[in-house]
Amino acid sequence: MASKTGNGPGIRLAADIGGTFTDIAAFDPSDGRLVFGKTLSTPDKLIEGIVDGVDKAGTAFPEANLFLHGSTVAINTMLERTGAKTALLITEGFRDIYEIGRVNRPDAYNLFFQKHQPLVERALRFEVSERLYAEGAIHKSLDEDSVRQTCALLREEGVEAVAILLLHCYANPAHELRVREIVEEELPDAFVSTSHEL
Repeated sequence: MASKTGNGPGIRLAADIGGTFTDIAAFDPSDGRLVFGKTLSTPDKLIEGIVDGVDKAGTAFPEANLFLHGSTVAINTMLERTGAKTALLITEGFRDIYEIGRVNRPDAYNLFFQKHQPLVERALRFEVSERLYAEGAIHKSLDEDSVRQTCALLREEGVEAVAILLLHCYANPAHELRVREIVEEELPDAFVSTSHEL
């Protein structure tokens, strides 16, 4: 595909990383041409599969004004439970919210209904002593020492990723941000995500 210059529309690139192959589609709206690139997926370095696929499609990233990414491999990781060993830090009192669920049952008359399995097993869900009001005011201050103690347990368990989910963090992310700082200090190699950033 020809390189785009000026203010005209660039090509549209789309990538999907699967367990075996990485597929690329490149569409040039100026001439309606659609080309594809297919390459072996590179599980340890996912971006390499995308770069190889873009090359095989005969295009380049600077030509694109839009990049769409679908990740079959991410969906498969969740379905097969093969991802990083992950812990969840959640507001005190909400550790079992995923098993309890809500009062409504999506399939009330199905005798064979089965509840979903949480992505994080109960043994790797830890309560954080803190609480915010719905508007973001602090009801109970964050107990930083307990977070550090929890991090020691996470280290012993070999946790590779930590998800932080604190009640009402959308209104005030201060507690989540501080918990993140502590986790990053105590577990520098762990991947850490906070719910207010999603």
